[in-house]
Amino acid sequence: MKSFHSKGKRKRRSVMGVAAWQSGLMAASTLAALFSLPVCAQQADPATPVVVQPGAPGEPTRTLPPSTRGTLPPRSPADVQFMQGMIMHHAQAIEMTAQIESHTEDKELRLLGARISSSQSDEIKFMKRWLAARGEPISPAIGEMPGMDMSSHPMALMPGMLTPKQMEALIRAKGEKFDHLFLTGMIQHHNGALIMVKDLFDTAGAGQDAELFNFATDVDSGQRAEIRIMETRLREKRLEEKR
Repeated sequence: MKSFHSKGKRKRRSVMGVAAWQSGLMAASTLAALFSLPVCAQQADPATPVVVQPGAPGEPTRTLPPSTRGTLPPRSPADVQFMQGMIMHHAQAIEMTAQIESHTEDKELRLLGARISSSQSDEIKFMKRWLAARGEPISPAIGEMPGMDMSSHPMALMPGMLTPKQMEALIRAKGEKFDHLFLTGMIQHHNGALIMVKDLFDTAGAGQDAELFNFATDVDSGQRAEIRIMETRLREKRLEEKR
């Protein structure tokens, strides 16, 4: 009996040893395969990018050469003049809003001014990027902008912009008088921007650039909304004065 048990134990130990050896061999093979993966990946050639041009409705797509580069859409002189003029236009609006903090305590007017200043500052950045990407100057040459008023001061006045006298009166005013001049002046200013957008789209071949089209329509809708807010605030102030 003891001999039989001894043989059984030796056999089990032998089987277990073989199993352990096989497991170790498999683990070593797996590690070797894992370590070889980065080498294979490094040796493989990088994938060549595929440039696909979607077809028109009902037409198949086309595979273009890898060297294909995107091009900016064509622009008209009116597009460039619009962006250059709107930068000047927005700059004066920001100058107007900069007076609010020290000239009025009207909380609603302060909120409106902050909104105008923030949105138009961001729009100026966009317009400058748009012009720079097309190799155009930020400011136009003197005398090139349509609708320029050169009679009162050297800087061109785009539609709706305040004259030097209006700006001086705004800066000197305080309290209720400032509120009135700011609201009426900014309504005038915004209406001028609407004229600029209309003139752009009334010009043949202008406003076709997708980025410019979206921007101009946003300016139109945004400034119309702000005009309504300012007209409502003016009516409220008139009612307050009558009480």
